[in-house]
Amino acid sequence: MVDFGRELDGAESIHCMEDSEYTDYAELTYPIDGEYLITKRRYSAFFGTDLEILLKGLKVNTLYMIGGLTDVCIHYTAVDAHQNDYFIKVVTDAVSGFSEEAHNYALKAIKYLQREALITTSDIEKLKEN
Repeated sequence: MVDFGRELDGAESIHCMEDSEYTDYAELTYPIDGEYLITKRRYSAFFGTDLEILLKGLKVNTLYMIGGLTDVCIHYTAVDAHQNDYFIKVVTDAVSGFSEEAHNYALKAIKYLQREALITTSDIEKLKEN
C-alpha cells in the first residue's frame, strides 16, 4: 500500500483515490453528454491531470469551485489555480470542510489569495438574471 501526504503520519486514511466510492460525482453535478471529464487523483485537480491543458485550450479564465473538503481539495486546487493565473470563485454555501474551523481557515486563506474569491449560490443566480 502507498501512503501520501497526511496519510503518512496515520492521522488520515488514504483518500482522493480515483476508484473510491467517495470520490464519485454528486448526482446533481454528474457530467452530461458533451461535457469534459477530468479524473482527479490527488488533492489538487491540477496535479497529475490534463486540466491545465483543457482549460487553456478552452480559454477559460475563471474557475467556480464546489464540493469538499474546503480545507483540502478545494484549498489546494484554488492555490494551483491562482498560481496558474485563473480567477477563483469558491461557492461558500456549496463547499464543506473537515471541521467548521478548518473550513473557515481555508476560506480565509483563499480570500487572501484573491479578495473576490468567495461567493454564494445566490451570487451565481444573480449573474444568471443579468
